[in-house]
Amino acid sequence: MRDEPLQRRAEDGPSLSAQVGAKAARKLRARRHPESGIWFGLGMMGLIGWSVVVPTLLGALTGMWLDKHYPGRHAWTLSLLVAGLVLGCWNAWHWVAKEEKAMRQESEHRDA
Repeated sequence: MRDEPLQRRAEDGPSLSAQVGAKAARKLRARRHPESGIWFGLGMMGLIGWSVVVPTLLGALTGMWLDKHYPGRHAWTLSLLVAGLVLGCWNAWHWVAKEEKAMRQESEHRDA
């Protein structure tokens, strides 16, 4: 009778000491790597946003300058705005993929 609750608790999930150990390890990792906090995440979102905005604006401004100084049949503003947007999105995607790969490698290294 007395052993039954202990067996049921063991089957339910990890023991209390395992949970405490996992939380302590996670806390120590967070202290060693402060760049994984909420401010770091918000900063990265801003960095990714600017990596798209800057080429888009540069493309639009360059197109406006070309349209003003070298008028022609076709407008450069929209073309270069789209080119800047595509370049910025590719840049952001490339950067995020690189960061994700580094995080995955760090996670695998930590688990090994």
